[in-house]
Amino acid sequence: MARIPWDAIRIMSATPVRRTTKPLTTRLLGVVLAVAALGNPADAAPRGKRAGAAAPATVAIDYGINLAGLPIGTARLAGAFERDRYVMDVSAVLTGLVGAITGGKGSARASGTFAAAPQPGAFSIATHTASSGIAVRMAVAHGNVVQAEITPPLIDMQDRVPVTTADKRGIIDPVSALLMPAQGRGEPLDPGNCNRTLPVFDGATRFNVVLSYAETRDVQKPGYAGPVLVCSARYQAVAGHRPDRPGVKFMEENREMSVWLAPVEGTRVLIPLRISVLTTIGTNIIEATRWSQGATGTAGTAGASVAQASLPGQ
Repeated sequence: MARIPWDAIRIMSATPVRRTTKPLTTRLLGVVLAVAALGNPADAAPRGKRAGAAAPATVAIDYGINLAGLPIGTARLAGAFERDRYVMDVSAVLTGLVGAITGGKGSARASGTFAAAPQPGAFSIATHTASSGIAVRMAVAHGNVVQAEITPPLIDMQDRVPVTTADKRGIIDPVSALLMPAQGRGEPLDPGNCNRTLPVFDGATRFNVVLSYAETRDVQKPGYAGPVLVCSARYQAVAGHRPDRPGVKFMEENREMSVWLAPVEGTRVLIPLRISVLTTIGTNIIEATRWSQGATGTAGTAGASVAQASLPGQ
């Protein structure tokens, strides 16, 4: 996507996971899956339900993906939240002529615990087109990366900023970054919940997404009607990027990025209802077309999904 952050947040990453080059289709999928921009794997084992325990709160959101005003795909986010644990699944597919030509699709999953911020335990993402694909799996403990696998391996580029051990500490993965717990004891729609910095690592690049409050507005979507927080967003490259690339410079100077956050009923977490990112080829908008909550949805039980997301040996 001409280097869009959030290589889904990547709300907002100018340097998606890639080898030396990445076809446009794969970049588009990255934006949604990593968007469309947080636990010890050992703690992620399924836990038996206590008799009478409440069912996990769940949310399932369908999104439309538009680039420069043209519909190019759809995405889906399904999350389950039980006490302080979460699991989130994201999938995306390119449609229309782009989809017919490329066969672009992908999926991602993250799981872990949350309090003031997500603490991921496991993250995985895979994107595929007719001619290429890439997969990342990562295990995280107490915010620190303990294992990461990228297939196919990245090609070492001399101008890439090295990712150090320190860069892999205190991070969240791109899918967990979509989960934003209410801070402190305030209400989920308190404007202060916009003001946070997301330290994202996708397995290859480390970047910050800096959010700040812009406004509160009322919206109406199928399944959701009410106020949302509108947060402005900025992208800060940290490591793994190629600083002289025009796309990276464009995103670091980009002031046209925002995310709308809506509360998930029965929880103290907010999830993006809309993500907008100006790119070098037009504005990319990922916006909810349907929002549903309850005991159903594709997320399934938190325990089962967490187990599936774990890396071998973790």
